[in-house]
Amino acid sequence: MEEHPQRSVMVVMPTKSVGISILLTFFFGPLGIFYSSIVGGAVMLVLSIIVAIFTFGFGLFITWPICILWGALAAKNYNERLLASAQYNTLPPY
Repeated sequence: MEEHPQRSVMVVMPTKSVGISILLTFFFGPLGIFYSSIVGGAVMLVLSIIVAIFTFGFGLFITWPICILWGALAAKNYNERLLASAQYNTLPPY
């Protein structure tokens, strides 16, 4: 019986840029968070709409900076999980 050589499989996943995340959330608010976090984008989109309705748009002065911060932290955390999983040859949890 012949033995076949084992093949190595390499999965390449790109990192997410914190700078691009900040830029997208600065210009597009909660829609920009979708670049770095789907859940974060959905939560902040719904929250921003509710806040904007009840405060006639003035509440966006509070939610917009939160979006920028959340987007930057989400991209940073994604990259850290990706690099940590590369050390153990596993896929990052989503």
